[in-house]
Amino acid sequence: MAQRAILHVDMDAFYASVEQRDAPELQGKPVIVGGTGRRGVVAAASYEVRRYGVHSAMPVARARRLCPEAIVVRPRMSIYVAESKRIFEIFEHYTPQIEPLSLDEAFLDVSASLRLHGDAVNIGRRIKQEIRAETRLTASVGIAPNKFLAKLASDQDKPDGLCVVEADRVQAFLDPLPVRRIWGIGPKAGERLARLGITTIANLRSADSDRLKAALGGYAARLQALARGEDDRPVEVHRAEKSVSNEVTFEADLTDRRACETRLLALAASVGARLRRKDLRGKTVSVKIRTTDFRTYTRQRTLEHAIRDDRTLGATAKALFREWWDERGPAPIRLLGVGTGGLVTGAGHDLFAAPGEGRLDQVADRVRARFGGAALKPAALVRRDDDDR
Repeated sequence: MAQRAILHVDMDAFYASVEQRDAPELQGKPVIVGGTGRRGVVAAASYEVRRYGVHSAMPVARARRLCPEAIVVRPRMSIYVAESKRIFEIFEHYTPQIEPLSLDEAFLDVSASLRLHGDAVNIGRRIKQEIRAETRLTASVGIAPNKFLAKLASDQDKPDGLCVVEADRVQAFLDPLPVRRIWGIGPKAGERLARLGITTIANLRSADSDRLKAALGGYAARLQALARGEDDRPVEVHRAEKSVSNEVTFEADLTDRRACETRLLALAASVGARLRRKDLRGKTVSVKIRTTDFRTYTRQRTLEHAIRDDRTLGATAKALFREWWDERGPAPIRLLGVGTGGLVTGAGHDLFAAPGEGRLDQVADRVRARFGGAALKPAALVRRDDDDR
């Protein structure tokens, strides 16, 4: 089997870099893209602010404590989406084998493009140059025989890096790296490995497989394969969507059950609209609940039929939440989320929805698309909004 040539292209601090590009006064400054409210979360951090220990998914309040001079900018998703489209169009110049991971990163299999565009290193350099010329942004590129190695390589020389892992240099590249750089090794697994004296990928590669299995279970063999640089996963051009979800973090904790249920209805309506827009249905409904002490709970139910109507989504989410509330007791709620899984293509009519319900949801979707999300909502949400005023 011929050796593959895989690229992982990762934009450098994408959202923050776009903001710095568009506002010259932000260039060279510690910039955080994220929510500006008391419960805001960091969506992206410029390299200037990362020096203070600020990173994505961190509460903005904590980020401000680490770097008081940080400038917080609200996300402009429409701009990021437009820039992402331009970047992916550049990828398409070189290969149709593209697996998007997010707006700002993707795997590219250029194995079949080498005769046309030159070797993988040349392709990587040209992609970086075209991105800079087209968007005035920088990207880091990892080049390797597989996805695992390419992903590690792209992070090696950031920002604006290009790192190549040749087939005969795989262990020389991997062995010195911390074991936590391997996918699937989180803090707890890292602690268990450290107790065994395993702190580097070299340690993991040479560890006794039985001891490793006792510490990590059935996943141990896969981790040791990665430590040897083995990864045969293909670049997935059409990745099937596995779930659709939406969640919200509240400015102030919710302590009233009815208020929580009302929020869940709104989240369910948002998820339903996304399912219908993508022509999908979900067979499982889940709720995510995070209390003020940062403990996170999930509840899930598998339905008899795959659905996408707001009424069933909302009713199921409320029922799951009530079960949790009755079992756990009242607690201040920091975050709520609603999701669907077990997705299937939704061609055809909503056979299992109430009569007329599928058509009603579709009409509501068209009204919201034309006049905005607040133009039409369930009566329960209208009452809640009135109460809030």
